[in-house]
Amino acid sequence: MVIETEKDKQRRLAKFIEERDSYEAMAKAFGQSPSGTDKLYAPLTEAYVEQHNAVIRAAENGEPFVASYYGCQPEIYVAMDLPWYTFLTPVFTNAMSPTLPEEIDATESLFGKDFCTAFRVAGYWVEKDLAPIPTVMIAMLHPCDASLAAHQLIETNEIWRHVPMFGCDPPYWDDDRSLDYYANETRQMISFLEEHTGRKLDMDRLREVCEESNKMYALWMEYNELRRAVPCPHGYGVGLQAFGVAENILVGSPKGTQWFKDLVADAEMLVKEGKGKVDDERVRIFWFDVVSLGLSLDLFPWLEQEYGAVVVMDMFGYTPYTLIDTTSEETMLKGLGKRALCDAPMMRQARGVADNWIGDIRHVVKDYSINCVVWPGHMGHKDGSANIGMMREECRDLGVPFMHIGMDNFDERYTTTAEIKEMFSRFFSAHGLG
Repeated sequence: MVIETEKDKQRRLAKFIEERDSYEAMAKAFGQSPSGTDKLYAPLTEAYVEQHNAVIRAAENGEPFVASYYGCQPEIYVAMDLPWYTFLTPVFTNAMSPTLPEEIDATESLFGKDFCTAFRVAGYWVEKDLAPIPTVMIAMLHPCDASLAAHQLIETNEIWRHVPMFGCDPPYWDDDRSLDYYANETRQMISFLEEHTGRKLDMDRLREVCEESNKMYALWMEYNELRRAVPCPHGYGVGLQAFGVAENILVGSPKGTQWFKDLVADAEMLVKEGKGKVDDERVRIFWFDVVSLGLSLDLFPWLEQEYGAVVVMDMFGYTPYTLIDTTSEETMLKGLGKRALCDAPMMRQARGVADNWIGDIRHVVKDYSINCVVWPGHMGHKDGSANIGMMREECRDLGVPFMHIGMDNFDERYTTTAEIKEMFSRFFSAHGLG
């Protein structure tokens, strides 16, 4: 347990409060927008404000809260009434902040340049004592080496090493034996949370959360069926927002279910009217990774306007999820484990066999009438980079062009937007697209 002075608390909460305030401003702007799709972002940003406030209140009042990740069964935190935040929040929520490059540069003396930027910035916050100290931390032991290195950093930090930490050990395979093993790991995680937070998990409450979560995922699947339409009703970013609602900020919440209902309704209206994200859709892209927030204000609008190129699907918007069987405690823990181990983006593709990568490309290309597959090649995603040859070969068999960029999702200086635009221009010209 870390003993904090009031001054310590306020310093460690300063950036969190700054983020909260920026989200409040964004929520107000989205709420005043005349665009139907923009209005979907208003409740989303309001939810980010609420999540930040819950953590801030817990930290200020000495109440338990958790630092974790999206792939660590957050339904359990919700059912235990434990506020939580994602350890990688600093880089994602500050992706468009003018000060982020300075923080990235400052991490080089600690971690070098070849370590995933997201974990470098999060680790920088820990080393500089700028992050709120949680009651416990639930570690993510898959899918990448960077996550393991980050937890090793935490265990050696003078302050954070006193924070109790637990991580579910991920098996390699996806068979029943592996899922039973991971369900037992989840049970141990629950015991750990109960021991260190003083909160007890009510299985009936967990069932309520899982059933509400199931409604959200079912609506997400329905929404993705609408994205098959030509033209596609929505473009870049919406899939990432859906992921954020379901797995981060409105997990198992009726507010999240309503958000998905509104999302489906908006897409249904656009499809019925024959309207797409762009008036003249000419290229349908599968962006096979997280959609970079740093590029959202420049690259993606340019692709739409210059080439009629729309991101129809991305790794974080794709939903090959299995709904959770809420019949018993055993089925719930097994279902939660499968969602975290086998279904969540990046966990799904990078933990196990390469067939996961190839299968997703095959299904999305065929189901969404994809014209080209783009592997951004984030410098931290070395696991995916090892599969480039197989991805390219699969696309060749499918008859669609494959593009590998090589970039940093969070640092525009690694490969500039101008350079990426030039790569797209040459790529489209070579393949007769756009």
